[in-house]
Amino acid sequence: MVTLLVVQHEDECPPGMLGRWWSDDGSRLDVRRPYAGDALPADLTGHDALVVLGGHMGAEDDATHPWLTPTKQLFRTAAGGGVPALGVCLGHQVAASALGGRVTRNPAGSQTGLLRVGWEEAAARDALVGDLATPRRGVHWNDDVVVELPAGAVRLATAPGGEVQAARLAPSVWGVQWHPEADVDVLAGWPGTTRALDEVRAAGPELAESWRPLAAAFLALVRARA
Repeated sequence: MVTLLVVQHEDECPPGMLGRWWSDDGSRLDVRRPYAGDALPADLTGHDALVVLGGHMGAEDDATHPWLTPTKQLFRTAAGGGVPALGVCLGHQVAASALGGRVTRNPAGSQTGLLRVGWEEAAARDALVGDLATPRRGVHWNDDVVVELPAGAVRLATAPGGEVQAARLAPSVWGVQWHPEADVDVLAGWPGTTRALDEVRAAGPELAESWRPLAAAFLALVRARA
């Protein structure tokens, strides 16, 4: 059994569908909630992968959310040791920041609702998303975006507005700006999502069909290394 260290930033952003799929596939999730007092480990000893979820704070808000600093160190540890790591929305931005990229408020405004995933040519050759690079939509709910990727990173998808939507940030570290974990139950806990609930509820089967393979592909990479 592989063990995934999951960093959760707030009650309203749980592992959701990703957590259920990984548990159903026999993984153990070690979910840490530092905002509620859980300690983050100093390194990834005893864990086979790192997953960092979304949240309302910014990737550079270490002063007000001090666990972001050790979370960034965990991403650097994963990158340095070849440990599979996945950042989701804020987690994607935190990983990019940790590895030398830059995150800012999106000058084009918030990204909300179901948006098309604009796969780049490199996605078809990627170890994580290579089999997923076909038309798909993902739940987006963010104000910030990665405006500069770390050195050596590969852009895997571009949002309709031109923003980085997914990237391989290091050989074993990936980030996605959308929320593959979010179903209508998760979305219902986020502020300002009332108008999107019906759209996401109707798209429930589509979202599960689209993103369960992402969960499976990540788990396959984790098991191959373990």
